[in-house]
Amino acid sequence: MNNTENTSSASRRITIAIDGHSSCGKSTMAKDLARRIGYIYIDSGAMYRCCTLFCIEQGLISGDGAVDEQQLQARMNEINIAFHLNPSSGRPDAYLNGVNVERQIRTMEVSAHVSPVAALPFVREAMTALQQSMGQKGGIVMDGRDIGTAVFPNAEMKVFVTASPEVRAQRRYDELRAKGEEVSFDEILQNLQERDRIDSTRAVAPLRQAPDAYVLDNSSLTIEEQNQWLLDLYHKLTN
Repeated sequence: MNNTENTSSASRRITIAIDGHSSCGKSTMAKDLARRIGYIYIDSGAMYRCCTLFCIEQGLISGDGAVDEQQLQARMNEINIAFHLNPSSGRPDAYLNGVNVERQIRTMEVSAHVSPVAALPFVREAMTALQQSMGQKGGIVMDGRDIGTAVFPNAEMKVFVTASPEVRAQRRYDELRAKGEEVSFDEILQNLQERDRIDSTRAVAPLRQAPDAYVLDNSSLTIEEQNQWLLDLYHKLTN
C-alpha cells in the first residue's frame, strides 16, 4: 500500500480547516493529512509571510517595525502568490512573483513582522479572497489563524491546535537550528507570545477557536500520534 490512502474517492470531498497558534505544527500536520487522504494542501500562513517578505524587500517596513500601509495597499496588485509541488519533498513550496521563497519566508526576520502585516484589513481581504478561490471546490486542507472562522466558516471539519508557548518555542528553535540559523530561544519565545497577542486581538478576523472546532493540544503528542488523531477524525466525519 502506498503512502496516500484512497479514502477521498470513496467518500465526499470536504473542506478541512486547521487553525491555531504559531509553531503548533499546523502546517506539518495539514500537509501530512492532505497527502494521506489525497487532498490539496494550502498554507494560508505562507501567503501572509509572502506579503511580509515583499514589504521587507521593497523597504515598506521601517526600522521600528512600522508598515507603510498606504504604499502597501497601493502595491497589493504587485504581489502574486502561488504554490508549486516540490518533487524532492513531495510538498508545495510558496512562490512570490515567480520566485521560490519557501526558505526566505520561514526566517526570524519575516516572523518578527508577519503579524502586523497580516492584521491589516486590506491584506486580509485580499488573502481571504485568494484562499476562498483556491478552495471553492472542496477536497482541500488549509491551515492558518482564521480558516474555520472567516475563510471557510462552513467547513465540515474544523480543528483548533494549541500547545504551551514554551513547547512551541522549543520546536521553532530546533527547526531553525537544524537549518543552520543562529537563534535565541528567549527571542523566539518572546516573538511567539507577541504574535499570539497580535493575532488574538486584531480587529479583523482575530485568532479564535470556532464554536464547532475540535481542539487538539499536541504539547505532549508525537507527530505520529497527532497525525493519527486527525486521520481518525476525518474518517469519523466522512464515513
